[in-house]
Amino acid sequence: MASLEITLGVVAAVVLLGVFAVRVSVRLGLPSLLVYLGIGILLGESVLGIEFSDAALTESIGWAALVLILAEGGLTTRWTAVRPSLGMGISLATLGVAVSIGVVGVALHLLLDLDWRAAFLWGAVLSSTDAAAVFSVLRGVGVSPRLAGMLELESGSNDAPVVLTVILLASTDPITWLTPLLIGYELAAGGIVGALFGLAGAWALRRAALPATGLYPLAALAVCVLAYSAGQLAHASGLLAVYVAALVLGNADLPHRAGVRSFAEGMGWLAQIGLFVLLGLFASPPRLVDAVVPALVAGVVLVVAARPLSVLVAAVPFHLPWREQAFLSWAGLRGAVPIVFALIAFMEGAPTGAALVDVVFVLVVLLTLLQGTTLPWVARKLGVSRTAEPREISVEVAPLDELSADLLQIRVPVGSRLRGVYLRELRLPRGATVSLVVRDGEGFTPTAETRLRERDQLLVVTTVDARQAAEDRIRAVDERGRLARWYAGPDAADGRG
Repeated sequence: MASLEITLGVVAAVVLLGVFAVRVSVRLGLPSLLVYLGIGILLGESVLGIEFSDAALTESIGWAALVLILAEGGLTTRWTAVRPSLGMGISLATLGVAVSIGVVGVALHLLLDLDWRAAFLWGAVLSSTDAAAVFSVLRGVGVSPRLAGMLELESGSNDAPVVLTVILLASTDPITWLTPLLIGYELAAGGIVGALFGLAGAWALRRAALPATGLYPLAALAVCVLAYSAGQLAHASGLLAVYVAALVLGNADLPHRAGVRSFAEGMGWLAQIGLFVLLGLFASPPRLVDAVVPALVAGVVLVVAARPLSVLVAAVPFHLPWREQAFLSWAGLRGAVPIVFALIAFMEGAPTGAALVDVVFVLVVLLTLLQGTTLPWVARKLGVSRTAEPREISVEVAPLDELSADLLQIRVPVGSRLRGVYLRELRLPRGATVSLVVRDGEGFTPTAETRLRERDQLLVVTTVDARQAAEDRIRAVDERGRLARWYAGPDAADGRG
């Protein structure tokens, strides 16, 4: 066994290589997960000679990584952005998943001569879009927040029903009329557990007055992981619990909220790097050759029939334009999640489990090369791309508990309508004032005639009572510009601030 020094050194080198690989993958137009898988294969037995074949350990680490990835997705998702997409996102994660399982299962039974249970098991494993792939690739495409919200909600919530289906089909237990009720209970209970932990965690963090800023993101992530454990112990869906808890926390009124999101994003990247490198290390390239043909068959069925039909059926109540449906069909990205689910089937003793792991690995690589690299082009051709979409304004809160005050740190992003606004036009509520402006790396005390520019940073000192009104006012001006004064209510029109 390698010494601790060598192990830590190799791990640190792999993480650094994975971090810098993000920049390389962006330049080459390749999804970063392919680079990570390539690093794992390079380290493996066929190249550098590191032997790793522990399926149980890979499954366990895969579960842990999925928990962190879902937590990152929930903590960094804006509820205001995904709320208009809630119905369609849930429809894709439930009805769309059922259609995909059915189409892939029937096709593979007929084309690959799998028995019905094995065919539907393969369909279930392949039906889940991947949160890591969606969160890392989609946010660089530049589609509308509504479309992005649909895909993020789908990828964050469809793991829960799919993993229950995979475990059910991989076992030898009979499927009865009680099975749908059991799945329904686990999903509902998981959502409730997640919401309770998210609300309780937000309440506790607002009142904790922790001595160090870095403890807030650590505590927020711990609440999400605790929600997963509680969900699993309650025989509910732990994956849904962690995503819901993170979604509630990420949109709650937390101290150092931007720091919490930044930390979660870093942990999400770490989980992706570790998971994909491990999966590449676990793969055996010589064995994958035999999986190419079944992977191509399953991939064609999935891309040509299953995904478009699942989107079409899920979109029936929502009357989506055909261009948006076409984009949703092409954006059903697969990544580590199907591989981990295939490992679950293998560990559960499914007769075709070993072959399924190899087929899914090959399929993920092929579909990522096909879909991940062409997604921006497809978005432009379908007219759903918004390359000039401005970034949302960032507001971070630092509590000043002994003074019963808060310090808001405002960053004016490129494209914000705060640009050109005089501070007197902000008309902040009584109890709030802009105390400092940082521009081009230099800070100065502003006056009422100070005019804001893009990339300015503002420090706003506000009483606890006025904080929410001050934040709402700044966001209103960011969204609607100077005319927001006419919509800001009586407090903004009475001349105070």
